[in-house]
Formats: sequence, structure tokens, C-alpha cells
Amino acid sequence: MSDCMYDLERPGKRKIPHSPFTIPHSPYDISAIVTTFAPMKRVVVGLSGGVDSSVAAYLLKEQGYEVIGMFMRNWHNNDVTLSNDCPWIDDSNDALSVSQHLGIPYYAIDMSKEYKERIVDYMFFEYQNGRTPNPDVLCNREIKFDVFLKAAMQLDADFVATGHYCRKTTNENGRHHLLTGKDPNKDQSYFLCQLNQEQLSKAIFPIGDLLKSEVREIAHKAGLSTAEKKDSQGLCFVGKVDLPTFLQQQLVPVQGDVIEIDSALEKLQMYHHLPATIEHLEQLATPFTFQREEGIKVAEHQGAQYYTIGQRRGVHIGGRPNPSFVLQTDTDQNIVFSGQSGNHPGLNRRALKIQTADIHYVNPDEELQLGTSGEFEVRIRYRQPLQKASLIRKPDGLYILFDELQRGIASGQFAAWYRGEELIGSGVIA
Repeated sequence: MSDCMYDLERPGKRKIPHSPFTIPHSPYDISAIVTTFAPMKRVVVGLSGGVDSSVAAYLLKEQGYEVIGMFMRNWHNNDVTLSNDCPWIDDSNDALSVSQHLGIPYYAIDMSKEYKERIVDYMFFEYQNGRTPNPDVLCNREIKFDVFLKAAMQLDADFVATGHYCRKTTNENGRHHLLTGKDPNKDQSYFLCQLNQEQLSKAIFPIGDLLKSEVREIAHKAGLSTAEKKDSQGLCFVGKVDLPTFLQQQLVPVQGDVIEIDSALEKLQMYHHLPATIEHLEQLATPFTFQREEGIKVAEHQGAQYYTIGQRRGVHIGGRPNPSFVLQTDTDQNIVFSGQSGNHPGLNRRALKIQTADIHYVNPDEELQLGTSGEFEVRIRYRQPLQKASLIRKPDGLYILFDELQRGIASGQFAAWYRGEELIGSGVIA
């Protein structure tokens, strides 16, 4: 147990006291930034201790909402973080400071049990089975917009708000639409790609129409202590971590071989000569699999479960003419397969598949029916530029056929598809 732990009591439902604090005058006309639902609607803001959630709380307070700040503690063990500090205590103190400055009630609740069960255990399981998880996507679906949302409802909240750079609109039929953030460098809609309509109905994203520079300017003019705080990095609620050390808490290191695959391997050449058509969809979407005898040993590793497809840093393969990338991991045989250069044919594919059970629609109105297809823009990782692709719905799942080759398609990651600014749906890559 870390020395920087202390206990936080989870509050029950109670009457929120009148605030003795006052809020500074707003430096902006924010009428176009936050949608007003009704006078004095109660909103619980997930205060992370960063500038984004701080400004979200400030804008809502200025707009006339009854705002409550709530900090979530989800992680105890600081042994694997790349810092000697106890970041969650600093974050909690910053969230408390912002709440006091804004004159809003403040709660700190412990969700570490749920976080371990739903996020950490999921990560271990996925890596152990040779897949690449995305804990940030699951954290939003399972923690922020489930466990945290339920805790907020215990305080009779009408909505919850976060500092995500994304937007929400609602049409006359009550359908909620999740849109990209206005700041193209900070758009975080991908991390919310697993939310459903019920979760969106309770969500407010106050800074989605702002640039990051504008958020910091608002924080400065409002006198918020987090105005210059650096953006958090690393795993959701954990911070920057040494991933192998993190995984070694449960996954035992076992020495194995790194086998390099030549780019001229016949089956790779055959794949890349396939026409990129629906007739060849299943073949194009099938992940590459390699055998030891198809390559040469170039290095050793401490556990195939510690590596991900497309990885370059931390592979530690020396003496090769070009940089090495992970092409595949075989956790059963404890083999890592590598290839030289990012253009290696074993690293680039044209299509992927999402199993039927893993297809999720943020906007169910756009659901593809069996035998139909549609043109969308897709990303398979955060910050990846949107890629043009065709989505084809078949009895065994949803196929995504890209216009261009995609590097590092990894099972376990999420593919999210958009139409214009709207995120339509997502699914786990098979």
C-alpha cells in the first residue's frame, strides 16, 4: 500500500448546504458555450484537479446551474508511476481548491474497488491473451458514466459534467448526438465511443466548443489555481506508468524469442495482392499469424504479454539495418514477431472485423442492418486522423474496409466511426 494513501468517505444523499463563497465575474459571454436546460438544475462535475474540469465547473456556475464538485479516487498503488509524487493527492487538493474558489460543495469518493474490477483486471486479462486494451474508453463507459453517474444521482443531480473536449446535441425527437470537440488537437470524442443514449442524456460537456488556449485563458481570468497545470498523461486515473512494471503485478516475466519476419514472406505478398473489394473482405480482415520457422531469431524478450502490435519503443532489438516494429505477439508460445520499418507488409492491413456482440451504436438511428453498407470515417486509435472506409454488416459481424492501408490494427482496441462531426458507433477489433 502506498504511503500517500488516506481514506475518503463516500457521501450519502443529503441536502447540499448553501455556499458561503462568491464567484468572480465572468470574463466571457458564455451564453453560447453551455446549453441552459432549466434554472438551477443540479449538476455534479467530475473534478479531476486539472484545468479542463475546473473551467467546466466555472462555466456551469456562471450559467446558473447549482454545481457540486466531486473528485474520484480510483488508484492506490503509486509504485508503478513514473514519478515519486502522489499525484492523486495533489489532484484532490487542486479539486478542493477550485471548489472553494467557486463556492461549490466538494465531495471525494473512493471508487478504487470498481476501478480494479472493471478496468485493471480487464487490462491484465487482455494483455495476457495477446490483445491491446484501451482502458480510457472503458473507464468512461464503466466508471465516469456509470459508477460516478450513479453516485451523482444519489445527490439528486439532474446531470453530470466532465472536462471532455466534445459536444452533445439533442434533436426534437430526444435523440442525443455525440459530436467532436471544436479543438481539432484535443478532440476526445473517441474516448466516449462506448457511451449509450441513457448515459448521454445525463451528460454535459461545457468546454466542447472551446480551444484549449481559450480554456486556459478563462481559467486565468477566473483566478483558478489550475490555470497553468499541465495536462495529465498516461492511464486513466493512474497517470504515466511503466507498463511492464504495471503488468508484472500479475503477469509473470518469462523469457522468450523475438522472431523477425522478412517482408518478402510469400503469404504477406499474397495478402497485398488481393483486390480491396467486398468479395475478399474476410481475407482482408483476417489478422496476420506467423510461425517460428517463418523467420529468424534476432533478440530475446521478457514476456510476449508486455508488447503490442505496432510497438516500436521498448522493443530493444539492436543490430538491424532499420527500426523494428512488433508485428504479432503469440502469448501461448511466448513469441514476439517483429519486422523492419513501418512499411513492413505484416504491419499494414486493409480491413478489420468487429464481432456481432461487440458492435455498439452511440446513435442507434444510424445502425446498419444485415446486408447493408455505408460510407463513414473511422479511427482505430486516439489522435489518429479520420480514415475513409466502408462499413459492411454481415451475419457474423461488422467489417470495415479502408480506402488506404492501416498500420498496426490491433485486436482489443476500439474502432470508432463518424459521419461528419458525429460519432456514430464503435466496436472492439476482433
